[in-house]
Amino acid sequence: MKLLTLLFSLIPCLIFAQTYPSVSPTMHIINEDGMEEEVTEYDGDAPLKAFFRANAKDVGDYQPVYEWTLTKSGETAPFIKRYTEEMDYEFVQTGTFIIALHTTFIQGTDTLDFQMDTPFSVTITESKLEVPNAFSPNGDGMNDVLKVKEGYRSIISFSAAVFTRWGKKVYEWTDLNGGWDGRMGGSYAPDGAYFLKIDARGADGKKYEIRKTITLLKGYKEDTGN
Repeated sequence: MKLLTLLFSLIPCLIFAQTYPSVSPTMHIINEDGMEEEVTEYDGDAPLKAFFRANAKDVGDYQPVYEWTLTKSGETAPFIKRYTEEMDYEFVQTGTFIIALHTTFIQGTDTLDFQMDTPFSVTITESKLEVPNAFSPNGDGMNDVLKVKEGYRSIISFSAAVFTRWGKKVYEWTDLNGGWDGRMGGSYAPDGAYFLKIDARGADGKKYEIRKTITLLKGYKEDTGN
């Protein structure tokens, strides 16, 4: 009989058990494969598109108030505040940035506060851009395309064009991974000197104004040196 009485006394507690809201913030980036990836920190190139989500649950009748802050390392005041459950941001400046979420849930006089134990961090490296002096579009799979060298970093704007020695434009591109395959008018351009013009800007504010002569050597073989 005592056991039965105890069970009946627990039933109201189980029925009216209070569930409180909470958040589980996440940061997602688009990786080199073009896929969305969840991370807590990033150290690499710009531009970087990042997506921040509060992931609130069990909100019920509570009124959520979100405050995202973005603060550059070494500074005390955030340079951006957003008051939405989700936030997207593109990092195009060099430096380390701290991203934090403060969430308040309000229901009448009841208030619940959530601060992140460890904020997210994004570090954007200094820019770097280099180009070769020559290329050999001979189909051997080595140096066949005139393009920027691998290892470029934090370039947020880019345009390139190639001209003949008489000033005629033969090709232009704006994709850092693009380049000139040596063709002009449907056939390969003759060996010789061409003029390359590049205008670019890094996330650190550095401007690249490259003006240089490029040599096309279609008959050059990388493996023999002939």
